[in-house]
Amino acid sequence: MLFDVSALGSGNRVRLKLEATDVRDAAEQARRQGLTVLNVQPVGGFGRLFAVRPGGFPLNLFAKQLHALLGSGLALVESLQTLEEKESRPETRKVLSGVLKYLYDGEAFSAAAAHFPAAFPPLFVASVRAAERTGDMPQALSRYVAYQEQVEQVRKKVVSASVYPILLVVLGGLVALFLLGYVTPRFAALYEDNLERLPWASRLLMYWGQFIAGHVVESGLLLLGGLAGLAYAATLPTARAWLVRQAWRLPKLGERLRIFQLTRFYRTVGMLLSGGIPVVTALDMAGGLLPPELRGSLAAASADIREGKSISQAMEAAGMITPVALRMLRVGEKSGHMDEMMEAIAAFHDEETSRYVDWFTRLLEPLLMAFIGAIIGVIVVLLYLPIFELVGSME
Repeated sequence: MLFDVSALGSGNRVRLKLEATDVRDAAEQARRQGLTVLNVQPVGGFGRLFAVRPGGFPLNLFAKQLHALLGSGLALVESLQTLEEKESRPETRKVLSGVLKYLYDGEAFSAAAAHFPAAFPPLFVASVRAAERTGDMPQALSRYVAYQEQVEQVRKKVVSASVYPILLVVLGGLVALFLLGYVTPRFAALYEDNLERLPWASRLLMYWGQFIAGHVVESGLLLLGGLAGLAYAATLPTARAWLVRQAWRLPKLGERLRIFQLTRFYRTVGMLLSGGIPVVTALDMAGGLLPPELRGSLAAASADIREGKSISQAMEAAGMITPVALRMLRVGEKSGHMDEMMEAIAAFHDEETSRYVDWFTRLLEPLLMAFIGAIIGVIVVLLYLPIFELVGSME
């Protein structure tokens, strides 16, 4: 759900719009960005449906362009000045001007970027802060861009796979509504004098048609009200949380959702470790990406690691691991290349998720077509069944 957060950052009042599961989650995300939270309000109800989200700071493009300029030999300040001069969007130009102002005041790039949490998320700031220690800023930017592109690639696969089933449901629903709201009332008028002779299923359908024909305006308002009610319910945090809980409880789907969330978590931790951030800090920072169902497990794993347990043992005890990930983490602990193992785990499960999404959509599409076709077919058969019986009786 989308939340409107009012907070204080470096003496200035800022307003953020954050995606979170509840008010506490939104406040915690803002605090992790170094802000003092003043107020958190859900952008809920119909306001969420018509809320206009800002275009946002083009962070990926900014990181790519900054990486290219730094790689060409320009200094950081010169690179940022170049990006500011060529920028045409007022919002983006304002952010770059603000970052340059803090740099002129003597602050580090990571500290300057942290003043603008809406443009630079904590993961980016942490990557830059680690690069400032090692002097490897271009490499840190390259890692962050690669990370974002990998996450975006997985997201696009899931979204593209869901487009066709959604279209099937929408088009099938429109056809069924057309039959029930337009065709059925006209058939009901034809059978008006012989309703008692019709089969009971056809008779029920004709009664429905008579009701629609006699209450056109009321039926239209009822349909619109029902759709608006569903749309409103989808914006309520309780309804969304309930749907998520039900999805997690499904035997197959729940496990896939868990693996998907863990994959994103491991990729983030790997990116942070490769930037030189300590493992416990990296786990805590990446924990904000996890759903509430897994954050308690992560807290237990972090506590075990602080007490001296290995990462693989802590993750296994907390149930935040798969058999493949467990073996890879053990290899990473022996070799000392934990960041590479985290990336390898994420890559392995990304491929597995892609195969599952492909298989699921291939199975779901014909099932949806059969289900929608059956509903439309039943309506059509019930409309014409009395005619078939009449023709049969005349032979």
